[in-house]
Amino acid sequence: MTELFAEITERATRAVHCLLVARQAGDDFLASVHEAELEGLARVAAEHGLRIPLLEGYTAA
Repeated sequence: MTELFAEITERATRAVHCLLVARQAGDDFLASVHEAELEGLARVAAEHGLRIPLLEGYTAA
C-alpha cells in the first residue's frame, strides 16, 4: 500500500463519517462540504490510478 493510497483512504474514511454525522444532524451545508471533499479525493485517486472502494460513489470529475 502506497503512502498516497493510505492517506486518501484515511481522509475518505474520516470524511464519510463526518458526512453521516452532518446528515443525521440535518446540516445540509456541512454535508455538502464533506461531499465536495470526497469528490476531490476521488479526483486525486483517479489521477493517480488508485482504486479506493470508499470513493466509488463519488464522481472524479
